[in-house]
Parts: sequence; C-alpha cells; structure tokens
Amino acid sequence: MLTDAIITSAVSAALAEDAPWGDITGEVLVPADAVATARMVARRPGVLSGSAVVAATFAAVDPTIEVRPERGDSDDLVPGTVVATISGPARGVLRGERVALNFAQRMSGIATATRAYVDAVAGTGVRIVDTRKTTPGLRAFERYAVRCGGGHNHRYSLSDAVMAKDNHLAVLGDDPDRITAALRAARAALPHTVHLEVEVDRLDQLDAVLAAGVDTVMLDNFSLDDLRTGVEKVAGRALVEASGGITLPGIREVAETGVDLISVGALTHSATALDLGLDVEVAV
Repeated sequence: MLTDAIITSAVSAALAEDAPWGDITGEVLVPADAVATARMVARRPGVLSGSAVVAATFAAVDPTIEVRPERGDSDDLVPGTVVATISGPARGVLRGERVALNFAQRMSGIATATRAYVDAVAGTGVRIVDTRKTTPGLRAFERYAVRCGGGHNHRYSLSDAVMAKDNHLAVLGDDPDRITAALRAARAALPHTVHLEVEVDRLDQLDAVLAAGVDTVMLDNFSLDDLRTGVEKVAGRALVEASGGITLPGIREVAETGVDLISVGALTHSATALDLGLDVEVAV
C-alpha cells in the first residue's frame, strides 16, 4: 500500500540526497522573489503513475507551490500530454524538479511496461503479477505503478505469505513423502488466512506438492508443453502460476496454456523510465 506516510518519508530522503545543503545554483542565479509556472509534459507515449508523489515533492520543498493535476494515474499519455501544472516560487519549483521527475518517470515506466503485458494476454483471464525484484526502499511505489498499468501484486514481503521455492525444497531433500509431510505441517501451523504457495521446477515434483493441499503451484521455467501438462495434473486443485524468464513476445502463448497467473520480474527490475519533462516559465 502506497500510503501518505511512505510517500512523505521517501520524498524527504530523496530531497535531502539531492540538495543536502540547499540548491546553490538556484540560490545564486534565481531571484528570491521570482515565480514560475511549469508544465510536466510527456515526451513519449505511456501510462501515468506517481501523481501523488509529484504533488508531495513540491509540497515538501515549499508548501506555497501549487500542483494542479491535468491527468490521473493509469491515464494513457501521448507525446505532448500535459500531466500537471506547477506554479509558485521559482527556486522551489526548480529544486523539486528532478526528484519529482525521477519518481514519476520510474513509476510511469513500470506502469507502461505492465500495460503492455496486460494487453498481450487480454481475453485469456490470466493475471499479470509482479515479484519482489524491486528497488530497495521503493517497493511500495513500484508495486503501485504495476497496479496503475493493470497488473496485480504478488506477496508484498516475506512476512505476508508462505512461498516455498526451489532452495527451500532442496533443504528438505528429494523424498516426496518428506516434502508432503513438511508442507502439511506448515499448513497446520499457519493461520487459515495465510496463503501457501510452492514452486516446482519439474513435473515429477507436482504430486508430492498437491498432496499437501497447497493454494498455488508455481511452475518455474517450464516449456509450453510442460505448462499444459502441469495445468492438467493440477486439475483445478490449486491456482497455477507460470514464472521464469517470460518475455513480452511469448507471453500470449504462456497464457494460453491454461495457467491462472504469470509473474514477471521484468515489470519492476527492467522497466525503462518514461520520458517526462518539466517546461518552466519564470516571471520576476
């Protein structure tokens, strides 16, 4: 959840990083009484995310700066679209420019990438979900951006759900009975509200996992044929998630195997920032 408190904390840290002892360029070049109107403009097509963060950035710099949104999060942008108009003391507008753009460009880039994946599987009923491969300290921002693009969030952190991955199973060994028993014990120890997901990387692991009554099975780095076979073996007893190196050109074929979810780490770890600019007019 991208709360006001999370936004305020991150924006404060970013502003302190960018101008720890003030903006000396603005202080020596821009008159103290100068006022400015700036327009945040899309340079390339995409999907907007981060409007509240932009507003919070300028408010933190100078509460007299007015930010008027022209577009909302999840809106489609084309080159030349005015995203927001910012008015107020010129020094403050210039000081907040880069931090506001950094957040908005990063978040909008993620929203844009997510929209492309969501559009690619339209009509299949498959959900596109993110992963924990996020920028440290910015997970709430990046996962909010995924939602702006029409995607869904996986577990937020290690504290939110049980997800037994290949390394967890490796610790348990190859004995199917031992794996089933361990997963059943985990289920018995969990509150009824906690989701249990298990990753498998071979079809022959499925029977032991399904016998434990898990909620979701992740089929990791499976071929299309093995995904279809895996879906048939699960037979509705759990949700089926496909994961592992799935790219945009091939994602439709993955969706058509019958899986319920496709997780894509690239949504957050490889998204290209959307080109947004701030066009400033200063009147003394």
